[in-house]
Amino acid sequence: MSYPSIYPTGVTIYKPEKCWSGYTIFQAKEEGAVLIDMNGAEVNVWKGLHGFPNKLLPGGYVFGHLGERNNAFGMQDQTDLVQVDWDGNIVWKFDQNEFIEDPGEEPQWMARQHHDYQREGNPVGYYVPGMDPEVDGGNTLILCHRNVFNHKISDKVLLDDTILEVDWEGNIVWEWNCNEHFDELGFDEAAKNLLFRDPNMRPAGGGMGDWMHINSMSVLGPNKWYDAGDERFHPDNIIWDARESNIMAIIDKHTGKIVWKVGPYYDQDEALIKLGWIIGQHHVHMIPKGLPGEGNILIFDNGGWAGYGVPNPSSPTGRMNAKRDYSRVLEIDPTTLKIVWQYTPAEAGFTMPVDAYRFYSPFISGTQRLPNGNTLITEGSGGRLIEVTADHEIVWEYISPYWGKEMHTNMIYRAYRAPYDWVPQVERPKEVAIEPVDVNKFRMPGASSERKKETTVAGTRPYQGDTALCVAAGDEVECADEA
Repeated sequence: MSYPSIYPTGVTIYKPEKCWSGYTIFQAKEEGAVLIDMNGAEVNVWKGLHGFPNKLLPGGYVFGHLGERNNAFGMQDQTDLVQVDWDGNIVWKFDQNEFIEDPGEEPQWMARQHHDYQREGNPVGYYVPGMDPEVDGGNTLILCHRNVFNHKISDKVLLDDTILEVDWEGNIVWEWNCNEHFDELGFDEAAKNLLFRDPNMRPAGGGMGDWMHINSMSVLGPNKWYDAGDERFHPDNIIWDARESNIMAIIDKHTGKIVWKVGPYYDQDEALIKLGWIIGQHHVHMIPKGLPGEGNILIFDNGGWAGYGVPNPSSPTGRMNAKRDYSRVLEIDPTTLKIVWQYTPAEAGFTMPVDAYRFYSPFISGTQRLPNGNTLITEGSGGRLIEVTADHEIVWEYISPYWGKEMHTNMIYRAYRAPYDWVPQVERPKEVAIEPVDVNKFRMPGASSERKKETTVAGTRPYQGDTALCVAAGDEVECADEA
Protein backbone atom coordinates (compact mmCIF):
# COMPACT_ATOMS: atom_id res chain seq x y z
CA MET A 1 0.00 0.00 0.00
CA SER A 2 1.22 3.50 -0.72
CA TYR A 3 0.09 6.17 1.68
CA PRO A 4 1.30 9.76 1.60
CA SER A 5 3.10 10.99 4.69
CA ILE A 6 0.88 14.08 4.86
CA TYR A 7 -2.92 13.95 4.58
CA PRO A 8 -5.86 15.54 6.38
CA THR A 9 -7.51 13.83 9.34
CA GLY A 10 -10.99 14.25 10.77
CA VAL A 11 -13.97 14.69 8.45
CA THR A 12 -12.88 15.32 4.86
CA ILE A 13 -16.21 14.96 3.02
CA TYR A 14 -19.77 15.64 4.20
CA LYS A 15 -22.80 15.99 1.94
CA PRO A 16 -25.69 16.38 4.40
CA GLU A 17 -28.40 16.06 1.76
CA LYS A 18 -27.17 12.57 0.82
CA CYS A 19 -26.16 11.26 4.26
CA TRP A 20 -28.01 9.49 7.03
CA SER A 21 -26.69 11.88 9.64
CA GLY A 22 -26.21 11.02 13.28
CA TYR A 23 -23.48 10.28 15.78
CA THR A 24 -20.64 7.84 15.09
CA ILE A 25 -18.88 5.90 17.82
CA PHE A 26 -15.55 4.15 17.55
CA GLN A 27 -12.53 3.14 19.60
CA ALA A 28 -9.77 5.70 19.03
CA LYS A 29 -6.38 4.04 19.32
CA GLU A 30 -5.10 4.25 22.90
CA GLU A 31 -7.53 7.10 23.66
CA GLY A 32 -10.94 5.63 24.48
CA ALA A 33 -14.46 5.50 23.12
CA VAL A 34 -15.03 8.56 20.96
CA LEU A 35 -18.46 9.82 19.84
CA ILE A 36 -18.34 12.31 16.96
CA ASP A 37 -20.95 14.29 15.06
CA MET A 38 -21.02 14.51 11.28
CA ASN A 39 -18.50 17.35 11.23
CA GLY A 40 -16.10 15.45 13.48
CA ALA A 41 -16.71 17.33 16.72
CA GLU A 42 -16.11 15.02 19.67
CA VAL A 43 -19.41 15.03 21.53
CA ASN A 44 -18.09 12.80 24.30
CA VAL A 45 -14.89 10.84 24.91
CA TRP A 46 -15.04 8.03 27.45
CA LYS A 47 -11.34 8.32 28.22
CA GLY A 48 -9.56 5.01 28.60
CA LEU A 49 -12.67 2.90 28.00
CA HIS A 50 -11.56 0.06 25.76
CA GLY A 51 -13.75 -1.02 22.85
CA PHE A 52 -13.71 -4.34 21.07
CA PRO A 53 -15.92 -2.78 19.83
CA ASN A 54 -17.68 0.17 21.46
CA LYS A 55 -21.41 0.40 20.81
CA LEU A 56 -23.83 3.21 21.63
CA LEU A 57 -27.18 2.54 23.29
CA PRO A 58 -30.28 4.73 23.54
CA GLY A 59 -29.99 7.24 26.37
CA GLY A 60 -26.29 7.98 25.81
CA TYR A 61 -25.06 4.67 27.25
CA VAL A 62 -22.02 3.00 25.75
CA PHE A 63 -20.58 -0.52 25.86
CA GLY A 64 -16.86 -1.12 26.40
CA HIS A 65 -14.29 -2.80 28.63
CA LEU A 66 -12.21 -1.73 31.60
CA GLY A 67 -9.10 -3.47 30.34
CA GLU A 68 -7.36 -6.30 28.51
CA ARG A 69 -5.61 -9.35 29.90
CA ASN A 70 -1.81 -9.21 29.83
CA ASN A 71 -0.89 -10.25 26.28
CA ALA A 72 1.80 -12.55 27.67
CA PHE A 73 -0.98 -14.86 28.85
CA GLY A 74 -4.04 -14.14 26.70
CA MET A 75 -4.93 -13.35 23.11
CA GLN A 76 -7.25 -10.31 22.87
CA ASP A 77 -9.06 -11.28 26.10
CA GLN A 78 -11.02 -8.31 27.43
CA THR A 79 -11.34 -8.43 31.21
CA ASP A 80 -15.06 -7.65 31.14
CA LEU A 81 -17.95 -6.16 29.22
CA VAL A 82 -19.41 -3.04 30.81
CA GLN A 83 -22.25 -0.65 30.06
CA VAL A 84 -21.51 2.88 31.23
CA ASP A 85 -23.70 5.95 31.25
CA TRP A 86 -23.08 9.38 29.72
CA ASP A 87 -20.86 10.32 32.67
CA GLY A 88 -18.91 7.06 32.72
CA ASN A 89 -20.68 5.37 35.63
CA ILE A 90 -20.86 1.59 35.30
CA VAL A 91 -24.48 0.46 35.23
CA TRP A 92 -23.90 -3.16 34.11
CA LYS A 93 -20.91 -5.49 34.06
CA PHE A 94 -20.09 -9.08 33.17
CA ASP A 95 -16.79 -10.78 34.01
CA GLN A 96 -17.82 -14.19 35.37
CA ASN A 97 -16.61 -16.42 32.55
CA GLU A 98 -13.36 -17.71 34.04
CA PHE A 99 -11.29 -17.10 37.18
CA ILE A 100 -7.80 -16.27 35.94
CA GLU A 101 -4.59 -16.63 37.93
CA ASP A 102 -1.80 -15.47 35.62
CA PRO A 103 1.76 -15.44 37.06
CA GLY A 104 2.54 -12.07 38.61
CA GLU A 105 -0.95 -10.75 37.96
CA GLU A 106 -3.82 -10.11 40.36
CA PRO A 107 -6.16 -13.13 40.30
CA GLN A 108 -9.56 -12.08 39.00
CA TRP A 109 -12.69 -13.10 37.19
CA MET A 110 -12.57 -12.30 33.49
CA ALA A 111 -15.11 -12.29 30.69
CA ARG A 112 -12.37 -13.09 28.12
CA GLN A 113 -14.68 -11.29 25.70
CA HIS A 114 -13.44 -10.54 22.21
CA HIS A 115 -14.73 -9.01 18.97
CA ASP A 116 -18.52 -8.89 19.54
CA TYR A 117 -21.62 -9.00 21.74
CA GLN A 118 -25.34 -8.25 21.33
CA ARG A 119 -27.90 -6.90 23.79
CA GLU A 120 -31.45 -8.28 23.65
CA GLY A 121 -33.92 -6.20 21.67
CA ASN A 122 -31.58 -5.59 18.74
CA PRO A 123 -30.01 -8.34 16.61
CA VAL A 124 -26.89 -6.60 15.28
CA GLY A 125 -25.79 -3.83 17.65
CA TYR A 126 -26.66 -0.93 15.37
CA TYR A 127 -29.72 1.20 14.75
CA VAL A 128 -32.72 -0.62 13.35
CA PRO A 129 -36.13 1.11 13.31
CA GLY A 130 -38.31 -0.42 16.03
CA MET A 131 -35.53 -2.64 17.41
CA ASP A 132 -33.82 -0.66 20.16
CA PRO A 133 -31.53 -2.64 22.45
CA GLU A 134 -32.60 -2.82 26.07
CA VAL A 135 -30.70 -0.53 28.42
CA ASP A 136 -31.95 -1.56 31.86
CA GLY A 137 -32.47 -5.29 31.46
CA GLY A 138 -32.43 -8.13 28.95
CA ASN A 139 -29.93 -10.85 28.10
CA THR A 140 -26.61 -10.27 26.34
CA LEU A 141 -24.86 -12.60 23.91
CA ILE A 142 -21.10 -12.36 24.33
CA LEU A 143 -18.33 -13.83 22.19
CA CYS A 144 -15.63 -15.13 24.55
CA HIS A 145 -12.51 -17.29 24.66
CA ARG A 146 -11.75 -20.55 26.43
CA ASN A 147 -8.64 -22.70 26.21
CA VAL A 148 -9.41 -26.32 25.35
CA PHE A 149 -7.80 -29.58 24.27
CA ASN A 150 -9.53 -31.41 21.43
CA HIS A 151 -7.29 -34.08 19.93
CA LYS A 152 -9.64 -34.55 17.01
CA ILE A 153 -8.47 -31.08 15.91
CA SER A 154 -4.89 -30.80 17.24
CA ASP A 155 -2.47 -31.98 19.88
CA LYS A 156 -1.89 -28.32 20.83
CA VAL A 157 -3.83 -26.08 23.22
CA LEU A 158 -6.65 -24.43 21.28
CA LEU A 159 -7.90 -20.89 21.83
CA ASP A 160 -11.55 -21.73 21.28
CA ASP A 161 -14.45 -19.37 20.55
CA THR A 162 -17.41 -19.59 22.89
CA ILE A 163 -20.71 -17.75 22.71
CA LEU A 164 -22.26 -17.06 26.10
CA GLU A 165 -25.74 -15.75 26.83
CA VAL A 166 -25.90 -13.97 30.18
CA ASP A 167 -28.85 -12.43 31.94
CA TRP A 168 -28.97 -8.96 33.52
CA GLU A 169 -27.68 -10.46 36.80
CA GLY A 170 -24.66 -11.97 35.03
CA ASN A 171 -25.76 -15.62 35.12
CA ILE A 172 -24.70 -17.73 32.13
CA VAL A 173 -27.94 -19.19 30.77
CA TRP A 174 -26.73 -20.64 27.43
CA GLU A 175 -23.43 -21.39 25.74
CA TRP A 176 -22.02 -22.72 22.46
CA ASN A 177 -18.45 -23.94 21.94
CA CYS A 178 -16.96 -23.96 18.43
CA ASN A 179 -14.56 -26.90 18.89
CA GLU A 180 -17.51 -29.23 19.57
CA HIS A 181 -18.70 -28.71 15.97
CA PHE A 182 -15.42 -29.48 14.16
CA ASP A 183 -17.00 -32.21 12.04
CA GLU A 184 -19.59 -29.77 10.69
CA LEU A 185 -17.06 -27.23 9.39
CA GLY A 186 -16.17 -29.07 6.18
CA PHE A 187 -12.36 -29.06 6.31
CA ASP A 188 -10.71 -31.36 3.77
CA GLU A 189 -7.95 -33.82 4.70
CA ALA A 190 -5.15 -31.40 3.80
CA ALA A 191 -6.59 -28.78 6.14
CA LYS A 192 -7.17 -31.31 8.95
CA ASN A 193 -3.59 -32.52 8.65
CA LEU A 194 -2.26 -28.97 8.88
CA LEU A 195 -4.59 -27.97 11.72
CA PHE A 196 -3.43 -30.92 13.78
CA ARG A 197 0.20 -29.83 13.44
CA ASP A 198 -0.27 -26.05 13.41
CA PRO A 199 -3.68 -24.64 14.41
CA ASN A 200 -2.42 -21.07 13.84
CA MET A 201 -0.16 -21.06 16.90
CA ARG A 202 0.22 -17.76 18.76
CA PRO A 203 2.83 -17.21 21.52
CA ALA A 204 0.52 -16.06 24.34
CA GLY A 205 0.43 -18.31 27.39
CA GLY A 206 3.28 -20.46 26.11
CA GLY A 207 1.50 -21.14 22.84
CA MET A 208 -2.13 -21.62 21.81
CA GLY A 209 -3.81 -22.30 18.48
CA ASP A 210 -6.12 -19.47 17.39
CA TRP A 211 -7.59 -21.98 14.97
CA MET A 212 -10.83 -20.24 13.91
CA HIS A 213 -10.68 -16.63 15.18
CA ILE A 214 -14.40 -15.88 15.09
CA ASN A 215 -14.65 -12.10 14.81
CA SER A 216 -18.37 -11.33 14.64
CA MET A 217 -21.51 -12.81 16.12
CA SER A 218 -25.08 -11.57 15.84
CA VAL A 219 -28.67 -12.73 15.89
CA LEU A 220 -30.63 -13.08 12.64
CA GLY A 221 -33.78 -11.49 14.02
CA PRO A 222 -37.11 -11.45 12.15
CA ASN A 223 -36.53 -12.03 8.42
CA LYS A 224 -38.32 -12.84 5.18
CA TRP A 225 -36.63 -16.21 4.70
CA TYR A 226 -38.04 -17.62 7.93
CA ASP A 227 -41.40 -16.00 7.21
CA ALA A 228 -41.38 -17.98 3.94
CA GLY A 229 -40.78 -21.24 5.82
CA ASP A 230 -36.99 -21.67 5.73
CA GLU A 231 -36.13 -22.93 9.24
CA ARG A 232 -32.39 -22.26 8.74
CA PHE A 233 -33.13 -18.60 9.26
CA HIS A 234 -35.06 -18.84 12.53
CA PRO A 235 -34.96 -15.38 14.16
CA ASP A 236 -33.19 -16.80 17.23
CA ASN A 237 -30.38 -18.35 15.18
CA ILE A 238 -26.90 -16.86 15.32
CA ILE A 239 -24.57 -15.97 12.45
CA TRP A 240 -20.79 -15.79 12.86
CA ASP A 241 -17.68 -15.71 10.76
CA ALA A 242 -14.16 -16.98 11.34
CA ARG A 243 -11.31 -15.14 9.63
CA GLU A 244 -8.61 -17.80 9.91
CA SER A 245 -10.72 -20.46 8.19
CA ASN A 246 -12.68 -18.24 5.73
CA ILE A 247 -15.93 -19.74 7.08
CA MET A 248 -19.28 -17.99 7.62
CA ALA A 249 -22.03 -19.96 9.35
CA ILE A 250 -25.43 -19.85 11.02
CA ILE A 251 -26.06 -22.04 14.06
CA ASP A 252 -29.42 -23.26 15.31
CA LYS A 253 -29.89 -21.57 18.69
CA HIS A 254 -31.75 -24.57 20.09
CA THR A 255 -29.59 -27.49 18.83
CA GLY A 256 -26.27 -25.71 18.36
CA LYS A 257 -25.79 -27.35 14.98
CA ILE A 258 -24.60 -25.47 11.91
CA VAL A 259 -27.56 -25.07 9.54
CA TRP A 260 -26.02 -22.72 6.91
CA LYS A 261 -22.39 -22.37 5.95
CA VAL A 262 -20.24 -20.76 3.27
CA GLY A 263 -16.54 -21.70 3.09
CA PRO A 264 -13.92 -22.78 3.77
CA TYR A 265 -13.70 -23.45 0.00
CA TYR A 266 -15.08 -21.36 -2.82
CA ASP A 267 -14.48 -23.55 -5.84
CA GLN A 268 -17.01 -26.33 -5.28
CA ASP A 269 -19.94 -25.13 -7.39
CA GLU A 270 -20.94 -22.40 -9.79
CA ALA A 271 -22.48 -20.15 -7.12
CA LEU A 272 -19.31 -20.21 -5.01
CA ILE A 273 -17.07 -19.57 -8.01
CA LYS A 274 -19.13 -16.51 -8.93
CA LEU A 275 -19.04 -15.30 -5.32
CA GLY A 276 -15.25 -15.49 -5.36
CA TRP A 277 -12.86 -16.57 -2.63
CA ILE A 278 -13.73 -14.82 0.63
CA ILE A 279 -10.59 -14.28 2.72
CA GLY A 280 -10.16 -13.14 6.33
CA GLN A 281 -13.66 -11.65 6.42
CA HIS A 282 -15.16 -9.53 9.20
CA HIS A 283 -18.53 -8.41 10.53
CA VAL A 284 -20.69 -10.88 8.62
CA HIS A 285 -24.33 -10.29 9.57
CA MET A 286 -27.85 -10.36 8.20
CA ILE A 287 -29.32 -6.94 7.38
CA PRO A 288 -32.18 -6.61 9.87
CA LYS A 289 -35.81 -6.36 8.88
CA GLY A 290 -36.78 -2.74 8.31
CA LEU A 291 -33.54 -1.69 6.61
CA PRO A 292 -32.91 -1.61 2.83
CA GLY A 293 -31.59 -5.01 1.74
CA GLU A 294 -33.24 -6.76 4.69
CA GLY A 295 -32.50 -10.49 4.76
CA ASN A 296 -29.28 -10.20 2.75
CA ILE A 297 -25.86 -10.87 4.29
CA LEU A 298 -23.33 -8.05 4.56
CA ILE A 299 -19.66 -9.05 4.52
CA PHE A 300 -16.43 -7.10 4.79
CA ASP A 301 -14.29 -9.46 2.71
CA ASN A 302 -10.88 -8.24 3.80
CA GLY A 303 -8.57 -10.15 1.52
CA GLY A 304 -5.13 -10.35 3.07
CA TRP A 305 -4.23 -13.88 4.11
CA ALA A 306 -6.13 -16.78 5.70
CA GLY A 307 -7.11 -20.40 5.26
CA TYR A 308 -5.80 -23.93 5.67
CA GLY A 309 -5.14 -26.40 2.88
CA VAL A 310 -2.77 -27.56 0.19
CA PRO A 311 0.57 -25.68 0.04
CA ASN A 312 1.18 -23.34 -2.87
CA PRO A 313 4.06 -21.01 -3.86
CA SER A 314 2.85 -18.25 -1.54
CA SER A 315 2.07 -20.68 1.30
CA PRO A 316 4.77 -23.36 1.65
CA THR A 317 3.03 -24.96 4.66
CA GLY A 318 -0.58 -24.57 3.50
CA ARG A 319 -1.44 -22.13 6.31
CA MET A 320 -2.80 -18.79 5.09
CA ASN A 321 -2.93 -20.37 1.64
CA ALA A 322 -5.43 -17.85 0.23
CA LYS A 323 -4.23 -14.31 -0.39
CA ARG A 324 -5.55 -11.14 -2.03
CA ASP A 325 -4.28 -7.57 -1.74
CA TYR A 326 -7.58 -5.70 -1.80
CA SER A 327 -10.90 -5.74 0.04
CA ARG A 328 -14.54 -6.10 -0.99
CA VAL A 329 -17.79 -5.21 0.72
CA LEU A 330 -20.39 -7.72 -0.39
CA GLU A 331 -24.14 -7.95 0.07
CA ILE A 332 -25.33 -11.43 -0.85
CA ASP A 333 -28.59 -13.32 -1.02
CA PRO A 334 -28.05 -16.15 1.53
CA THR A 335 -30.24 -18.59 -0.42
CA THR A 336 -28.48 -18.22 -3.79
CA LEU A 337 -25.14 -16.64 -2.76
CA LYS A 338 -25.69 -14.13 -5.58
CA ILE A 339 -24.01 -10.76 -5.03
CA VAL A 340 -26.76 -8.12 -5.03
CA TRP A 341 -24.54 -5.12 -4.15
CA GLN A 342 -20.86 -4.57 -3.68
CA TYR A 343 -18.24 -1.94 -3.02
CA THR A 344 -14.83 -2.98 -4.30
CA PRO A 345 -11.85 -1.09 -5.68
CA ALA A 346 -13.69 -1.03 -9.03
CA GLU A 347 -16.72 0.76 -7.56
CA ALA A 348 -14.30 3.04 -5.68
CA GLY A 349 -12.91 4.10 -9.07
CA PHE A 350 -9.55 2.31 -8.98
CA THR A 351 -8.06 0.31 -11.85
CA MET A 352 -8.26 -3.41 -11.19
CA PRO A 353 -6.06 -5.03 -10.07
CA VAL A 354 -3.04 -2.74 -10.30
CA ASP A 355 -4.54 0.02 -8.15
CA ALA A 356 -6.90 -2.21 -6.14
CA TYR A 357 -4.82 -1.96 -2.96
CA ARG A 358 -6.17 1.55 -2.47
CA PHE A 359 -9.28 -0.06 -0.96
CA TYR A 360 -7.70 -2.56 1.36
CA SER A 361 -7.85 -3.44 5.02
CA PRO A 362 -6.24 -6.85 5.61
CA PHE A 363 -7.66 -7.10 9.12
CA ILE A 364 -10.47 -5.69 11.36
CA SER A 365 -13.17 -3.53 9.57
CA GLY A 366 -16.96 -3.67 9.27
CA THR A 367 -20.15 -2.45 7.64
CA GLN A 368 -23.51 -1.04 8.70
CA ARG A 369 -26.59 -0.65 6.51
CA LEU A 370 -28.22 2.71 7.18
CA PRO A 371 -31.97 3.45 6.96
CA ASN A 372 -31.62 5.50 3.74
CA GLY A 373 -29.85 2.62 1.93
CA ASN A 374 -26.35 4.03 2.39
CA THR A 375 -23.64 1.85 3.93
CA LEU A 376 -21.18 2.93 6.63
CA ILE A 377 -17.87 1.18 5.96
CA THR A 378 -15.01 0.87 8.41
CA GLU A 379 -11.82 0.43 6.36
CA GLY A 380 -10.16 -0.33 9.62
CA SER A 381 -6.43 -0.75 9.13
CA GLY A 382 -6.09 2.78 7.78
CA GLY A 383 -8.44 4.33 10.35
CA ARG A 384 -10.86 5.37 7.60
CA LEU A 385 -14.65 5.55 7.82
CA ILE A 386 -16.77 6.22 4.74
CA GLU A 387 -20.50 6.42 4.08
CA VAL A 388 -21.32 5.40 0.52
CA THR A 389 -24.60 5.58 -1.36
CA ALA A 390 -26.17 2.64 -3.18
CA ASP A 391 -24.55 3.95 -6.38
CA HIS A 392 -21.13 4.09 -4.64
CA GLU A 393 -20.71 7.82 -4.07
CA ILE A 394 -18.72 8.70 -0.95
CA VAL A 395 -20.87 11.22 0.90
CA TRP A 396 -18.98 11.24 4.24
CA GLU A 397 -15.41 10.41 5.09
CA TYR A 398 -13.44 10.51 8.34
CA ILE A 399 -9.79 9.70 8.96
CA SER A 400 -8.82 8.97 12.56
CA PRO A 401 -6.19 11.37 13.91
CA TYR A 402 -5.47 9.02 16.82
CA TRP A 403 -2.15 7.19 16.43
CA GLY A 404 -1.14 4.85 19.22
CA LYS A 405 2.20 5.08 20.99
CA GLU A 406 2.27 1.45 22.15
CA MET A 407 1.20 0.33 18.68
CA HIS A 408 1.90 2.89 15.97
CA THR A 409 -1.33 2.76 13.98
CA ASN A 410 -4.55 4.75 13.72
CA MET A 411 -6.60 1.60 13.16
CA ILE A 412 -10.33 1.53 13.93
CA TYR A 413 -11.73 -1.90 14.72
CA ARG A 414 -15.36 -1.11 13.91
CA ALA A 415 -17.55 2.03 13.95
CA TYR A 416 -21.29 2.46 14.35
CA ARG A 417 -23.69 5.28 13.39
CA ALA A 418 -26.63 6.04 15.73
CA PRO A 419 -29.51 8.53 15.54
CA TYR A 420 -29.22 11.89 17.23
CA ASP A 421 -32.08 11.13 19.63
CA TRP A 422 -30.07 8.30 21.22
CA VAL A 423 -28.09 11.06 22.95
CA PRO A 424 -30.61 13.29 24.76
CA GLN A 425 -27.86 14.91 26.86
CA VAL A 426 -26.83 17.33 24.09
CA GLU A 427 -28.58 19.48 21.51
CA ARG A 428 -28.73 18.25 17.93
CA PRO A 429 -25.55 19.55 16.25
CA LYS A 430 -25.43 21.94 13.34
CA GLU A 431 -24.62 20.16 10.08
CA VAL A 432 -22.11 21.96 7.88
CA ALA A 433 -21.36 20.64 4.40
CA ILE A 434 -17.73 19.82 3.59
CA GLU A 435 -17.01 19.75 -0.12
CA PRO A 436 -14.27 17.35 -1.26
CA VAL A 437 -10.96 19.08 -1.87
CA ASP A 438 -9.63 18.90 -5.44
CA VAL A 439 -6.40 17.07 -4.62
CA ASN A 440 -5.04 17.88 -8.08
CA LYS A 441 -4.88 21.53 -7.05
CA PHE A 442 -4.37 21.29 -3.29
CA ARG A 443 -0.87 22.21 -2.18
CA MET A 444 0.76 22.66 1.19
CA PRO A 445 1.84 26.19 2.14
CA GLY A 446 5.08 26.89 0.30
CA ALA A 447 4.48 24.26 -2.39
CA SER A 448 3.89 25.59 -5.88
CA SER A 449 1.23 24.64 -8.42
CA GLU A 450 2.50 27.14 -10.92
CA ARG A 451 3.15 25.97 -14.52
CA LYS A 452 5.66 28.42 -15.91
CA LYS A 453 5.65 27.21 -19.49
CA GLU A 454 3.64 24.81 -21.65
CA THR A 455 5.10 23.60 -24.91
CA THR A 456 3.15 21.87 -27.69
CA VAL A 457 5.11 19.13 -29.48
CA ALA A 458 4.01 18.57 -33.05
CA GLY A 459 3.01 15.02 -33.98
CA THR A 460 2.15 13.72 -30.50
CA ARG A 461 -0.80 11.34 -30.22
CA PRO A 462 -3.48 11.06 -27.45
CA TYR A 463 -2.75 8.96 -24.36
CA GLN A 464 -4.44 5.55 -24.24
CA GLY A 465 -6.22 3.52 -21.57
CA ASP A 466 -5.08 0.72 -19.31
CA THR A 467 -4.80 -2.24 -21.70
CA ALA A 468 -1.04 -2.14 -22.18
CA LEU A 469 0.34 -2.09 -18.66
CA CYS A 470 3.04 -4.56 -17.62
CA VAL A 471 0.21 -6.76 -16.25
CA ALA A 472 -3.36 -7.28 -17.45
CA ALA A 473 -5.62 -4.63 -15.95
CA GLY A 474 -8.97 -2.91 -16.24
CA ASP A 475 -11.04 -4.10 -19.21
CA GLU A 476 -8.51 -6.87 -19.93
CA VAL A 477 -9.19 -8.42 -16.51
CA GLU A 478 -12.94 -8.17 -16.98
CA CYS A 479 -12.66 -9.90 -20.38
CA ALA A 480 -10.53 -12.67 -18.89
CA ASP A 481 -13.04 -13.21 -16.07
CA GLU A 482 -15.89 -13.52 -18.56
CA ALA A 483 -14.00 -15.94 -20.87
